[in-house]
Amino acid sequence: MQSPKPILLVEDDRIDAMAVQRIARELKIPNQLVLKTDGEEALEYLKNDTARPCVILLDINMPKMNGIELLKIIRADDTLKNIPVVFVLSLKEDVERVKNLGAAYISKPVSRNNLSEILKAVGLNITSGEFSNNKSLGDTLVCKKE
Repeated sequence: MQSPKPILLVEDDRIDAMAVQRIARELKIPNQLVLKTDGEEALEYLKNDTARPCVILLDINMPKMNGIELLKIIRADDTLKNIPVVFVLSLKEDVERVKNLGAAYISKPVSRNNLSEILKAVGLNITSGEFSNNKSLGDTLVCKKE
């Protein structure tokens, strides 16, 4: 059996990244969680690694290349544009920016419930780690903090 596709987390804040990693362990998600700390690192990973992620969890405010810049590059690339992208937001001002892009988001701090919901929404079976590409995020999928 083939191992499940990885989940790409693009987050420059170490505490926020550790929280997502902890929750993924608690949920027993079998997918590898690949951490990149800025948009340039993430883009290099996406361009050079053969294991495409099943979903990208993307911070918006990062050094070098922010999340919006990375999303635009992903959407313009035929080999990457079908990977679901979910923003992980901490500022209310960012919500409107993300909505204008038609992107999904979850609010920080990330919880077990909102991470689980968003992964299921993109078609990830969090028990097996298998990805079903028959689901769509839609423009209105939002998981706010509890």
